[in-house]
Amino acid sequence: MSVNGEADVKKALGLFSIAGSLNSAVDLDFLLQKIGTAAEQLLDSEASAIMLVTEDKQHLFFKVASGEKGQSLKTMRLPIGQGIAGWVAQSGKPEVVEDTRKDPHFAADFDRKTGFVTRSALCVPMVFRDELIGVVEVLNRRSGSYTQEHVDLLTHMASFAAASISHTKTNAEQNNFLTHGLDLLCLAVETTRPNMEGHCMRSAKLARAIGRSLGVEDHDYRMLYYAGMLHDIGYIAMNSAEFLADMGVMKASEELHPTLYAKMLEGITMMEGAVPLILHHHERFDGAGFPDRLTGDAIPLGARILSLVEAVEDLRMVGLRGRDLHQKALQEAQDGAGKSFDPKVVKAFVDLLASRSTAW
Repeated sequence: MSVNGEADVKKALGLFSIAGSLNSAVDLDFLLQKIGTAAEQLLDSEASAIMLVTEDKQHLFFKVASGEKGQSLKTMRLPIGQGIAGWVAQSGKPEVVEDTRKDPHFAADFDRKTGFVTRSALCVPMVFRDELIGVVEVLNRRSGSYTQEHVDLLTHMASFAAASISHTKTNAEQNNFLTHGLDLLCLAVETTRPNMEGHCMRSAKLARAIGRSLGVEDHDYRMLYYAGMLHDIGYIAMNSAEFLADMGVMKASEELHPTLYAKMLEGITMMEGAVPLILHHHERFDGAGFPDRLTGDAIPLGARILSLVEAVEDLRMVGLRGRDLHQKALQEAQDGAGKSFDPKVVKAFVDLLASRSTAW
């Protein structure tokens, strides 16, 4: 294989490694650091940096910067339009500078403040769906000059970085919306019946604690949280004549509210794992519950957990508090083991209150 062929393989492997990381990395800083390091290696450069646009679109700040002086750069900002990076951000075009001493855009202040000596630079914009995200730059090529091939390679890497940053931002916004949306739904649920203040969050907290002690996996643990928060959302629908009419029901009974919940969240993909837990949280271990008279392990584990959580929460809603509440809850759970409740769920609840009474 020729030298150029080996270099091409190295570049391709570097890009594949970064692309693979987009699906597996949960830490954006780690991924961007990986992109910066790969850019240094593939472009034979002494240092690299990834700079992002501030919210006001007026400056760039250092998100990732390599080298022993890199940490000090993270406190500095560069106005868009100033310096090589600022010029690239403003123009939206890559820039190759073979000798920074001769470049009118070079911002020497950064070298003076960090002690790093910039001799040459390659900087490209990071753009995702026509929006400027920031810039990526490599500094001081060790052998020869930066070429158009290097520009193309760094542009591809900048595209990876821009997509990752945009994806992370979107996820954060969706999570923020989901969190606040759940809070609003819980407030609505808690207005449907007396003495329900705090019921949703307490239920989710206790259900998660029991689930964790029983070793549920991460996905099921998350679904258990959603189910704990929203297991009584059917009560909202029970007060809506229009919603009931759409289901062909004139008047809703208590046994209908789990089915109403399933209907309300129908089609919401991220919640679909929680739906069976709430649909069956009024089943009994002995088969005497509703809506499907399921028995034993045929009832989803999360639903068996919620069944117990709902029962002890009902004790709080009738006015029990403190030691009286805990004693009554333990008694009801143990009396119902094998009948209303799964014995292993009861044991987990009893052990939990014994070891950590603040769990509920």
